[in-house]
Amino acid sequence: MNAALDAPLLLALLGLLVIVAFSSGTEVAMLSVNRYRIRHRAQAGSGAARTLERLLQKPDDWLGANLVILAAASVFASAIATILAQRTGYPYAVPLTGALLTIVVIVFCELAPKIYAAANPEGVALHAAGIYRVLVLVARPALWLTNSVARGFLRLFRVARATAGPHALSAEELRLVVTEAAPVIPARHRQMLLSILDLERITVNDIMIPRQEISGIDVRESWEDILDQLQQTPHTRLPVYEGELDNLIGLVHMKRVAHELVRGTLTRERLIEVARGREAYFVPEGTALNVQLVQFQRNRRRLAFVVNEYGDIEGLVTLEDILEEIVGEFTSDPATVTHKDVHTERPGVFIVNASATIRALNRSLGWQLPTGGPKTVNGLLLEQLETIPDSGTMVRVGNYEFEVLQVGDNAVRTVRVRVPAAPKAVLPVSRAP
Repeated sequence: MNAALDAPLLLALLGLLVIVAFSSGTEVAMLSVNRYRIRHRAQAGSGAARTLERLLQKPDDWLGANLVILAAASVFASAIATILAQRTGYPYAVPLTGALLTIVVIVFCELAPKIYAAANPEGVALHAAGIYRVLVLVARPALWLTNSVARGFLRLFRVARATAGPHALSAEELRLVVTEAAPVIPARHRQMLLSILDLERITVNDIMIPRQEISGIDVRESWEDILDQLQQTPHTRLPVYEGELDNLIGLVHMKRVAHELVRGTLTRERLIEVARGREAYFVPEGTALNVQLVQFQRNRRRLAFVVNEYGDIEGLVTLEDILEEIVGEFTSDPATVTHKDVHTERPGVFIVNASATIRALNRSLGWQLPTGGPKTVNGLLLEQLETIPDSGTMVRVGNYEFEVLQVGDNAVRTVRVRVPAAPKAVLPVSRAP
């Protein structure tokens, strides 16, 4: 064996193995790199990031160049190793060299580069971007030839070329990204982002104030009762109706009412006139919250009446209700106030307004009540019992125990809820004797 003649072949073999390692590692890095982070760096002015982003937009080019150099380097490395083995003159040199080359390629040219690239995809891809740009230009004729042959072969089996679409995230994928971004996004901000994504899946029926809970002014009542209601209401806007809520006259803003009271010009007729100046705004039931939010903004409204297919008023939804779906309950001390319809009797036991929505209780208190059916606690209990219960009736839903405290107007008004330490499966309904 002539060392002087074999030295160039050894160096060539070493260089080819380096090329194989480069090809294997950079392929993993380019496929694993975060495209949105690269796009951000490109917009910030990074030249390497811009080059990498252009390469990633046409994966056929750089993958083809990678395959060309990988195939060529592997074939020539094997040929050179065989030549060197034959020059030694040993009878088993060729198979031993093949086995040794296989081990070297697997360990040092495949596994090690790929593991490193998978752990540092961004750095590896950015450093390799310039090299791949040159390789794509140099290998373009070979790429055209190989791609044409490959597509022609696939046409024999009626396999059409797929059209590359934009790399956009679906809502579910974006929700997963936000959920897994815990190290960089505060928990409260993360919850707000998830709530925004959930707006399209929530309808006005899920958050509306039920019809029986709507505060309004019936112009048929005595003037003294109307004045007393106007002076004590906590709301800034009130619906004005005649006899029943479906006979809406309009809305009054308490600021306008206060001005009329100060001037001493507020009468029943003047109240009706003011209410007619602001017509009620109606939306169909089942409207998604993201759509309703846009409609509030477009129509410059802050509240809307939810109507069913027959035009009957089912409830009232406000802009504040939608905003609370995103940011949570508006309160001056979030650490102490859990929910406006819940009062803590003792640890694990709560007094709950039965008109409260199940979604709001689950979100604010961390409960796991079923949300696939009725929207409110009252509806949940009526569905379980299939009758209007009496005070003292006990109902178990899952591992939550409900005790009916007040019933009125054919509905459950107040319940006592005993919350378990760890929720379990749904148990049968039971009633107190």
